[in-house]
Amino acid sequence: MDQSPAEFPSNWGRWGDADQLGTVNLITAQARARGAAQVRTGLSVSLARETPAAPLFGGPMAALQADTTGVQTIMSFTGAAPMAMAELMLVTTHHPEVTHLDALSHMVVDGQVYPGIALAESSGPAGVVHGAADVFAGGIVTRGVLLDLAPGGKLADGHAVTADDLEAAAERAGVVVESGDALVVRAGWDRVPDHGRALPGMTSGAVRWMHEREISIYAGDIGDASPPVKDDVPGALHRLGLLRLGLVLIDGARAEELAAVCAEQGRHTFLFVAAVPRILGTTGLPVNPLAVF
Repeated sequence: MDQSPAEFPSNWGRWGDADQLGTVNLITAQARARGAAQVRTGLSVSLARETPAAPLFGGPMAALQADTTGVQTIMSFTGAAPMAMAELMLVTTHHPEVTHLDALSHMVVDGQVYPGIALAESSGPAGVVHGAADVFAGGIVTRGVLLDLAPGGKLADGHAVTADDLEAAAERAGVVVESGDALVVRAGWDRVPDHGRALPGMTSGAVRWMHEREISIYAGDIGDASPPVKDDVPGALHRLGLLRLGLVLIDGARAEELAAVCAEQGRHTFLFVAAVPRILGTTGLPVNPLAVF
């Protein structure tokens, strides 16, 4: 395992000192065409969680814990005629119940965000000015690959996912991961009902595997192990992937329906499409990724 972030590969400067797209730069015209070629029937599957909304009666914003809710709403009458209803919605973006895209400004280590930008130059009281999530509002389109780490079941509690695990899943699926691909990982876990258990997660070796294959997007039902993997970099997917590589992360994805459809279709590749709303200056935004067959 890579035990020091300083010894891990870095994409800082690879696409310029002020880059805001990170590994999405790897999605070339050829990669998009490879993704589009996967569409044969038009069948689409959402990779987003179904997020419940709870009434907002007041009080502080929900904490980032799985025993709270990620979305709170108040119903209101707009005053329009005829009568129309609307919601005032409070969304805790990085909540485990909300499938969301992490902006490249989300992870800060030693006062810096990707690709070496000082935190004071990235974010302030008015929001994010460098590395905000809305830079991906134009849409991310590429080939997607599902790697199922536990077909028909789930990984053991606290399992440390290694490069060998990812390689074995690719071999089972009969796919070769290519530069610019979006990687969707299924481990059979759901962070909300499984709250309080030792959560499986990616090791630094697994993140290095993604780097070597030039993955553009990571979306999975697991992310970083909790508690951290012993003798490895804590929070490897965020601390190494997001911060050092600029690896765009979609947290809280659901892969159960996708795994079932892949089994029915007899293939683990598809067109991957994701776009966030054009809300400016945030460290992350809800997203509804789609797999299209």
